[in-house]
Amino acid sequence: MGQGPALALLLAGPALSLPSILVLRAILGTAKTATFVILTVISATGIGMLYGAIVS
Repeated sequence: MGQGPALALLLAGPALSLPSILVLRAILGTAKTATFVILTVISATGIGMLYGAIVS
């Protein structure tokens, strides 16, 4: 695994675990939790791609 994908996995993994998503849904609601998940996936992917491009 490259360093960029590894960084993306490490960034998004804890934030997108099922228990954390369920707690966020109970506190924030479904729409805001979905927004959080989408933004987390996009951000982690972008940062991983950027880091992979810089390091490689």
